Amino acid sequence: MEGPGPTLADRLAAADAEALDPRDRAFLHELVLGTLRRRGAIDAALAPLVATGLERLDPPVRAALRLGAHQVLHLRVPDRAAVSEAVESVRGLAPRATGLVNAVLRRLVREGAPPEPDPATDPRAWLTTAGSLPAWLAERWLERLGPEIAVARARACLAEPPAVFRFNPRRAEAEQHARDAGLDPELLTVPGAWQARSGRPAELASQGVIHLQDQGSQLVGRLAARPGSILDACAAPGGKAMLIADVVGEWGTVVAAERSLPRLRTMAALVARWDATVRLVGGDARQPPFVTPFDTVLLDAPCTGLGTIARHPDIRWRLQPGDLPRQSRRQSALLESLAPLARAGGRLVYATCSSEPEENEHVVTAFLSRHPEFALQPLPDWARPFADGPYARTRPEVHGGDAFFAAVLVR
Repeated sequence: MEGPGPTLADRLAAADAEALDPRDRAFLHELVLGTLRRRGAIDAALAPLVATGLERLDPPVRAALRLGAHQVLHLRVPDRAAVSEAVESVRGLAPRATGLVNAVLRRLVREGAPPEPDPATDPRAWLTTAGSLPAWLAERWLERLGPEIAVARARACLAEPPAVFRFNPRRAEAEQHARDAGLDPELLTVPGAWQARSGRPAELASQGVIHLQDQGSQLVGRLAARPGSILDACAAPGGKAMLIADVVGEWGTVVAAERSLPRLRTMAALVARWDATVRLVGGDARQPPFVTPFDTVLLDAPCTGLGTIARHPDIRWRLQPGDLPRQSRRQSALLESLAPLARAGGRLVYATCSSEPEENEHVVTAFLSRHPEFALQPLPDWARPFADGPYARTRPEVHGGDAFFAAVLVR
């Protein structure tokens, strides 16, 4: 749950986790994701109960306490079972710590969590405890967004993101299938984006009837979908390329490039299940293997992922402030390598799933200063609800889901 190594998504997708009974797998996901989402509040509750200091404990002991505390404070797990499981989880790794884990969690059961700081009078304290943000990110949001929006965004990131999807246009009666399955679909602002208000959408997604895709991701795909030749230069996991292909139909050709062979294989399986018309190419966007220019080039750039911390809560604890300039340099280099592939009169769409300006408008502004042959293109009317000046942006506290950024440049 902390430190270097596999990401949370990697661990939850491991074979042993996937082999669990669906109810056990759902509980595992809630246990791990919930603990990470609320780690700030959990640590605030545990810290007064650990005389030596919570951060001085060995990582397995700290993790066991957090998992146990989440069950005690937030889940419908009997207190006795939560404490017992936490104690057993450290017995093989740190047997001398079983007494400490037992004592701390039993005291938490008796005393409960401390009162939350008042977000109106002490927003920083609220953000770093109940809001569950690391101190550096809380400070950034307070300075950049102001306390009211910072608190609202942190609240939005504590909630499980809504299940947003789109229908497979090649599946007859797809919408009816969704209603019959109890999804109670609600149409959202981005054309073709729907939210499941109930039910289990993952089952229909596995059948290729719907594709689960955040509204911000669909926004980016729609902005890149224009007739002609389209390159999705960093295409995995493939949702945007498939959306573009569905929108342009016979009026366009979509090429999806990805440098990672395992991710390319996974994308190929998804495209096949969706029955999309997408040409897959193994290629590195830093040295793109193309000579002929495209009418549209989409760079959904690798980024910190700070716009997805509700969906991937481990990100907030894994990242450090220095990751932002490092990613910004990488994104700028990718734009430079892909810009020549946009034909004269063509478009270059830049996007990230980050909320931070260093990865977004700062990258675009610096690129335009070096390339006067490119200019920002106005957003289409349907995208105006997401407009932030010349850019498109989704905000978790306003739109739900992830924070995406997009800029459309024309050559």
